[in-house]
Amino acid sequence: MSDEPFIHETAVVDDGAVIGAGSRVWHFCHVDPKAVIGRDCSLGQNVYVANGVVIGNNCKIQNNVSLYTGVILEDDVFCGPSMVFTNVINPRSHVNRRNEYAQTRVGRGASIGANATIVCGHDIGPYAFVAAGAVVTKPVPAYALVMGTPARVSGWMCACGERLDRGSLGAVTCAACKARYMVSETSCHPLED
Repeated sequence: MSDEPFIHETAVVDDGAVIGAGSRVWHFCHVDPKAVIGRDCSLGQNVYVANGVVIGNNCKIQNNVSLYTGVILEDDVFCGPSMVFTNVINPRSHVNRRNEYAQTRVGRGASIGANATIVCGHDIGPYAFVAAGAVVTKPVPAYALVMGTPARVSGWMCACGERLDRGSLGAVTCAACKARYMVSETSCHPLED
């Protein structure tokens, strides 16, 4: 990877924005002056990154995603096309709520599918998977697969991105990569070898 970020000629990166080595900012993106983007990230066409947003290393943000003030992406996060973050619970055009922006943290390795909506103030745990079109209205546990409107836990995911054996509780092994997890009805975590 290059030591310098790539910024497409149609992108607007305001003075003061921090963009890490090897990152790519594509067509028609806008990065505000107080945004921080890590190394080796990819911002697809028409991505907006607001002041105060922090994006970790190796994040992939697909076309038409807006990251508003309060959003924090840890390393290795995937944001699918046209997914939505909000930053105010009760917006009104005629009421200024800039002092009420809620923080939303997306944990390391999490994936958010196309057209999903994340209502602000609800963190997404590491390696969680939000299905396409889901509407997240409460915190998402680590390794959880959530889907629906509102999103509900419907299974557990391996860090490699494969669904763990549906309905299994206790020690579970990923069929794809052989990683081992302890799964209960409400949580999932990796087992040490």
